[in-house]
Amino acid sequence: MVNCAVCEGCDRPRKTCLCDTLVTMTCPYRLIILQDVKEAKHALSSAPILEKSIAGAVRVVGDFFDPAVIIGQAWQEESVLVFPSERAITADKLGSENIKNIILLDGTWRKVARLIHLNPWLKDLPCIAIQAEMASQYKIRKSPRVDGLSTIEAAVAALNSLLPDRDYSAILPAFLKMVDLQIEAMGPATYQKNYPL
Repeated sequence: MVNCAVCEGCDRPRKTCLCDTLVTMTCPYRLIILQDVKEAKHALSSAPILEKSIAGAVRVVGDFFDPAVIIGQAWQEESVLVFPSERAITADKLGSENIKNIILLDGTWRKVARLIHLNPWLKDLPCIAIQAEMASQYKIRKSPRVDGLSTIEAAVAALNSLLPDRDYSAILPAFLKMVDLQIEAMGPATYQKNYPL
């Protein structure tokens, strides 16, 4: 059995340590990441990086989530969901002075759809419309949506729209390094075969 040393700073194998690029920023909102159980086992999930990048962020792994337990009794009045929806509203129309919690769902589109199905209370939350400045840089996972973003990219887009005086893209280098290290490990031929342009 191979013993793979894990870095205590980023909780990743030492050979793929991200500490030199990991940045922690403060935020006036509490970020709550609801993560699919199977996604939590995926070594290339962006949620653990996001959790370490925003002070006070909370990641909860599971299938069913009780909003009153995780968020509090005023969960519906004080929370917004980051999710592409026809009913999504822009940050300026959100009335963000009442918002205390930003909820993100972590998993593939199929896994996220399952989480919403299992947790119908999520449909009661207002959704924030986010505008990504560029296409997703999650080049090691495919999305069925052209506008699909990783969880950390969606969080950055949401925070930047809610707090335009701050630039949360400063937390992305650790995520980008993780992606680059994986592409390097795969090798150019394997990467191009699996992720053709």
